[in-house]
Amino acid sequence: MEHRTVHKIRPPGQRVNFIRSLDRIRGLADREKEMLRPVIREFPFWINSYYLNLIDWNNPHDPLRRLIIPDLGELDDWGESDVSNEKAVTVADGVQHKYPRTVLFLVTENCAGCCRYCFRKRIFRDDGCETAGNINEGLDYIKARPEVDNVLLTGGDPLMLSTRRLENIIRELRSIEHIRIIRLGTKIPAFNPRRILDDPELPKMLARYSYPESRIYMIAHFDHPRELTCEARKAVNTIQAAGVIILNQNPIIRGISDQPDTMATLWKELSYLGVAQYYVFQTRPTIGNKPYTVPIVEAYFKIEEAKKRCSGLAKRIKYVMSHSSGKIEIVGVDRRHIYMKYHRAKHPRDDQRFFVCYRDDEAFWLDQLKPADRHRSNNEFRGMTLSPSWN
Repeated sequence: MEHRTVHKIRPPGQRVNFIRSLDRIRGLADREKEMLRPVIREFPFWINSYYLNLIDWNNPHDPLRRLIIPDLGELDDWGESDVSNEKAVTVADGVQHKYPRTVLFLVTENCAGCCRYCFRKRIFRDDGCETAGNINEGLDYIKARPEVDNVLLTGGDPLMLSTRRLENIIRELRSIEHIRIIRLGTKIPAFNPRRILDDPELPKMLARYSYPESRIYMIAHFDHPRELTCEARKAVNTIQAAGVIILNQNPIIRGISDQPDTMATLWKELSYLGVAQYYVFQTRPTIGNKPYTVPIVEAYFKIEEAKKRCSGLAKRIKYVMSHSSGKIEIVGVDRRHIYMKYHRAKHPRDDQRFFVCYRDDEAFWLDQLKPADRHRSNNEFRGMTLSPSWN
């Protein structure tokens, strides 16, 4: 059973340093560092001193270590760089518009750490630049579309921006009458809560723009209950006191968040803080992510087992995959079938559509499943073909 871990709060002003070299990781043996160098030549690595101090270096399978330290399996020839085809819904510099009422605004390519399972690894590599260099183009796009009432600031992590720069973006969005919700997608409360605790101007700024009739939402990213340190909890409370609503979402990751005890403990601890678990995501088959993927059927039953251990408040989740055709909820599995429903759809024809696929215990993505309705062709899922590199 997972137990709550409480860490002493670091004194204000004690600097959190960023580390981009394996040579500076004291918990890794020299032999491990040499083995992992080919991985970081292919995929980026960085983390900060706060998060490194949470890792149990005596446990080679420690979940927080696994979350941030490279794995040789990342070099397997597997997956795609943009498996959800975000390029197809990119409509302006750093702007994605997949669903009618919601726009994603990629405002930075920086994060407080590089999750090994990140589905946007491509933007951290030398050949990837998809964030907004100039926000004006994105703002003009949003202003011209009154059907959009919801903007998600993401990237990268928007809380990596200075408070002044973040305020400039939020202020401009608040000046657009039809934008009712602003969301901040961030792992800062888990990766570096000092960003919040040591900057009193940040909660003051958020309080100015989170109106009773038009809230700011913070979509946090806690993967494991051990990330809920004393500092992280205080950071959550600080943001809540500013009138911001906090939800949590995270993928189900092999060796990190794939056990019912871990999931149930995380959801319960979050609920005690007044934070609802929003989504649990199926890991996208992104290049380099093979070691972190859990098959759909296994994930479904583990999530259901975790739900048994939670109150209704703690298990208000949807288990979904962010497919190129939409956000698909996995609603049931029996001996022969997997039952799914479009929670959000790219195309109107799929809005709220319920469909059934044959059960495949090895499948980890929709493209690998076959429609169960014999009257429908195997082209039911348009544009969904299995890449040979996923086998």
